[in-house]
Amino acid sequence: MSNDAFPSGRAPLPAGVRGSAAAGFAPLVRAFATFVGGRPGAGGALTVMRHGEPLVDIRTGQAAPGTDWSRDTGVVVFSATKGVAATVVHRLADRGLLDYDAPVAEYWPDFGVAGKERITVRRLLTHRAGLTSLPSIAAGIEDLLDHELMEQRLAAAAPDRLLGVPAYHALTFGWLLAGLARAITGRGMAELFRTEVAEPLGVDGIHLGRPPVGSPTTVATLQGSRLAAVRAPLGAMLFGHAYGIPGTLGAASRSLFLPGVETILEGENPPILETEMAAGNGVCSASALATLYGALGDGTIDGRRYLSARTTRALRRVETYRLDHTLLYLPMMWHLGYHSMPTVGSRNGFGHIGLGGSFGWTDPNQGLSVGFVHNRLDLSRFVWDQIASTWILPLVVRGAHAVPRALDVGESRGAA
Repeated sequence: MSNDAFPSGRAPLPAGVRGSAAAGFAPLVRAFATFVGGRPGAGGALTVMRHGEPLVDIRTGQAAPGTDWSRDTGVVVFSATKGVAATVVHRLADRGLLDYDAPVAEYWPDFGVAGKERITVRRLLTHRAGLTSLPSIAAGIEDLLDHELMEQRLAAAAPDRLLGVPAYHALTFGWLLAGLARAITGRGMAELFRTEVAEPLGVDGIHLGRPPVGSPTTVATLQGSRLAAVRAPLGAMLFGHAYGIPGTLGAASRSLFLPGVETILEGENPPILETEMAAGNGVCSASALATLYGALGDGTIDGRRYLSARTTRALRRVETYRLDHTLLYLPMMWHLGYHSMPTVGSRNGFGHIGLGGSFGWTDPNQGLSVGFVHNRLDLSRFVWDQIASTWILPLVVRGAHAVPRALDVGESRGAA
């Protein structure tokens, strides 16, 4: 649909913001310019769609020093990767290759040991498998970067005392789903991201690890202190002695920390890009995430069925309202691989946030989907970045109410 077909026109774009947005989203555009713009060497992008039609498609700043952020810029979205990995599993379930309530061991026989025989696929997807701990499966960073080894170690591991209780599997979630998917398909998660997600959706901007040669998706350089605080004396002392702390602090430390973990994000070519970490090293663009979550919302893409109506109904359901025992007892309201975001106007939606605040989200009732990505990971602004969804989603919902129909907003400041 052309922009001329919509009478309210476009929102004015502040200096430094490129792209286009429907007029009702002017407050969102201004907030984006304030919170994401003006970061030396850093930038980001935001896409909002309704029923697959873009209402907002904006970007600002730099993907690397001297390189403007473009529509094809992707960035490591950390735990927002989990939503993509879960989508792979749903595609397999949709074709009858697995059942959510069947034991994982029915498909992955090596998993059915050490008290895990009755753990179901549903429990994996809702962080209730009792397999959060990194120290129990990895001796060091070399192990952490060997994804097939991590799948094998988890298959042999025994669950901990949090079996059956929501406890965020910060890194192990990805290897668990990858091991399950590999046992069913014979293929790794990086390939499945392409064949089950990116290709059926007609997008390039969803990859696990570094995009292949020839891909139009470029990877934004991470800017800021990254995880340097972990290496500082106080951080090393805290994390290095936190494994045995009772309750959520100990659980969080065991799920996230190994000595040297900060090194996987360092350098111009960080090691995190060279593995398949389906809980944390997806490289996604904002528009690709919005496209994915639009398809998860109604099960279709460009009029074609992506997931069955039965599966999309299952994704909308909150599986557990119990507080999460790894994430400081937060009410995550886990869906099947996604979580709710209890912000103003967005309680009926679901998605997944990553470290630093990048996220994908959908509200099926309103036909809305959102992709937000950026490349700053800095301790000084970490809290504000991490809670970006709390200002983005209310403004998305408000803007959508001001736009009476879907609109292809096109470009107003060039294609860059």
